[in-house]
Amino acid sequence: MNHASPQIPDHFKSKLFDKTSFVTALTTQPSIPLYKDTISSGRETLNQWFKEEVNIDQLVYSHTWFIDQILIAAWEQLPWKDSEHISLLAVGGYGRGELHPGSDIDILILLESDAYQLHQSEIEAFLTTLWDIGLKVGSSVRSIKECSEQARDDLTIITNLMEARPLSDPENLNKQLQIKIDVSHMWPSKTYLQAKFAEQKFRHKKYADTEYSLEPNVKGSPGGIRDLHMLGWAARRHFGTQDPIKLMALNFLTEAEYEQLIRCRAFLWKVRWALHTLTGRGEDRLLFDHQRSLAEQFGYQDHPGSLAVEQFMQSYFRTVLIVAQLKDLILQNFDDKILNADKPQTIVPINERFQIHNQYIEATNDQIFTEYPPAILEMFVLMTRNPEILGPRAETIRLLRDIRHTVDNQFRKDPRCAKLFLQLLQAPYGLTISLRRMARYGILGRYLPEFGRIIGQMQFDLFHSYTVDAHTLLLIKHLRSFRYEENKQRYPIASSIIHDIKKPELLYVAGLYHDIGKGRGGDHSQLGAVDAAVFCRRHGLRRVDTKLIVWLVREHLTLSITAQKKDLSDLEVIQDFARKVGNLNNLNHLYLLTVADINATNPELWNGWRSSLLQQLYSQTRQVLEYGIENMPDSDERLQDIQQETLELLDDTGLDLKMIHSLWDTLDDDYFSRHDPHEIAWHTRGILEHTGQEPLILTRETDTDTEHSGSQIFVYTPDRLNLFAATVAGLDYLHLSIQDARIITSTDQFSLDTYTVLEEDGSAIGDHESRILQIHQYLQQILSVPNQIPVAAQRRTPRQLRHFAKEPLITISNLPGIKKTLLEIKATDRPGLLATVVRKFVDLELQVHNAKVATFGEKLEDSFFITDKNNQPISDPDVAEEICDTLKEILQQASEQDVIRFQKS
Repeated sequence: MNHASPQIPDHFKSKLFDKTSFVTALTTQPSIPLYKDTISSGRETLNQWFKEEVNIDQLVYSHTWFIDQILIAAWEQLPWKDSEHISLLAVGGYGRGELHPGSDIDILILLESDAYQLHQSEIEAFLTTLWDIGLKVGSSVRSIKECSEQARDDLTIITNLMEARPLSDPENLNKQLQIKIDVSHMWPSKTYLQAKFAEQKFRHKKYADTEYSLEPNVKGSPGGIRDLHMLGWAARRHFGTQDPIKLMALNFLTEAEYEQLIRCRAFLWKVRWALHTLTGRGEDRLLFDHQRSLAEQFGYQDHPGSLAVEQFMQSYFRTVLIVAQLKDLILQNFDDKILNADKPQTIVPINERFQIHNQYIEATNDQIFTEYPPAILEMFVLMTRNPEILGPRAETIRLLRDIRHTVDNQFRKDPRCAKLFLQLLQAPYGLTISLRRMARYGILGRYLPEFGRIIGQMQFDLFHSYTVDAHTLLLIKHLRSFRYEENKQRYPIASSIIHDIKKPELLYVAGLYHDIGKGRGGDHSQLGAVDAAVFCRRHGLRRVDTKLIVWLVREHLTLSITAQKKDLSDLEVIQDFARKVGNLNNLNHLYLLTVADINATNPELWNGWRSSLLQQLYSQTRQVLEYGIENMPDSDERLQDIQQETLELLDDTGLDLKMIHSLWDTLDDDYFSRHDPHEIAWHTRGILEHTGQEPLILTRETDTDTEHSGSQIFVYTPDRLNLFAATVAGLDYLHLSIQDARIITSTDQFSLDTYTVLEEDGSAIGDHESRILQIHQYLQQILSVPNQIPVAAQRRTPRQLRHFAKEPLITISNLPGIKKTLLEIKATDRPGLLATVVRKFVDLELQVHNAKVATFGEKLEDSFFITDKNNQPISDPDVAEEICDTLKEILQQASEQDVIRFQKS
């Protein structure tokens, strides 16, 4: 929102531009170099002032004034004919006076009539000069009549022209233009505001309707500079002014709100100025590339549990949250007074404190929250009980913002408030939007001070797409969505067991507290569990309910970590997990919380493979809990059950039973324990029906829901040295991402290897015949040539990954009872990294027997069961150290090469 441009001090002007000296110099020096030197010197001065922390308003307006002088000087150097019939106007952001280092300089050359030919040569000379001196100018040449005609049909044009500011306008052509486009002739304020609301909605959707994206746009994202412009445009069109004094007199803006807006604008302007200076262009995206640099420039420093860049981004996110709060309040006021001014006023009482006014809730008087403080929470509870309520009216929002400081210790200890908050969590509908409103109006962070600490808190990685508070409220939204009919296919288990949850509010409390300990240093799960216990005591929850909530917060990562990092074919893994879970009720709650947590962390994380892992762990654990851990069948019984179920699946295939058993006799128990009956039937049928000499390659989906499933590729071929390396390199060349690999060698020396893969975009291969044929042909080609490993595919590392390079961690361990060595790698992910690692296995003469791949944003955590070339575990400490050092070296080299490529680009 703008206010009248401040007077720029004369000493500022004199340091930037001396018109008399400049015009004199034009008579003795080549003009283009003089303009360029003057512009360069002026911008250096401005940037120096920025470093010296000159008031950002003065800086932006001084820059605008400086460019004004350059354009006016260039304009006045030309011999304009009938100069009273042509004007030079600044429009758009330049017209507002908001010129940052990389901003577009938008101008309008305004003609009184359509006599273009009269001025053509001078106009061309003027625009050529501007481009020659290096100004980034957006220009248009129109008559007053053309401007008004085009403005009538175009929202952007009318908005730009409303902000027109004359630079050279001897006969007040701009005044004539403003009369032509006045609200009395076109775009009445109601129509204009409706169009601007729609435009804003579309723009916000482009940025995922959140202030909290990882790489926000300082100008266009929700809560950004453009939202401030929106307020100014609406006010100007309806009231004919953006002067805050007049708006305050009209009760559309209080002095405190105005001061808040100016502080927020100053912060956003500083960030934008720094971005433009840092990048040397009009860059408004707050990319990872720049966030660290800006944090350092603005003086933030790393602290335990919080990086400097995270603190800087928290300041940004809290600023845009305030902008969003105030924008909602003011636009709601505009909506009441402009869009709905002519509607009949319908008032329906709710109780003595609240009423519904044209579908919006409002306090019955302005002392309600003071006289009865629990009404602060009561209002949000009432909104969740009536779906017809669209939200609070502007004046009630303002009352709430003014009284929010009273949400203190005494308020929190009030049993009436505790009861109301629990009633809110039991809402039949509208819970998420009510919690979001509470957060936006500053109530939730005061009622739960521990939640207040995570508002706007960013985690500088690619795994978490949102700030901690936004992620938390999104998690609760996902928990609620499991009841929706349309989600049954996407979340089959969650959609089923959600109806078994007797007290969903306990899940919501666990969701509120699961990440609340982040940013403090230490284990956030343990810290959150302590806070959750305090919440439960304060709200009078039963001991059994408290125990469940605290356990859920403490263990909220356990199911996900077990599913993605552990071998789920190992019965001991399942039994250990079942012991930790304890009972089916805990398992159901934990599964729901985990699925919601993953979906709320990053929209790209939920895919068929992760879904199938969680479903598999849930189903296996449920079976153990129902049988009883001590009553589970032993390994021999389990093996017999698997083979019997597989035979039933093969019953109608016509395969000879003796041939089936003959094949199975070459496979040890490990094969049957690591594959389910459907996989074994798939392998068996494929092998026994295979007649050619070339390697057998099979593909299938891991789930019938192809949109969310993964794909499996089965390779059956005579075993040979480095077969795993060749296959991994081949899959990498095909741009397939390996999620899991199970490597089996039969007693007759055939490899039966199963790879779970995804396409680069996280989708399954699907039923695309040409893609399947490509995969089969390429793998058969490379696997038919002994000891051939395909050349590495050249792929560019995504820009974002290059900012998160961390020291790789390699560990080697030998586990009791397993005749293989566990090799674990934690590193920064990049395309082709697995293939790079496996190629090095070849040099180290290592054999891979099993692989588990897990990626969390930019973090890769892979584990391999390996042996030496003689199929023996790695027992020599020196050899183990050599393996670790070698792998660490190639991982560091890959990271350094990425950084070099990034710096060059």
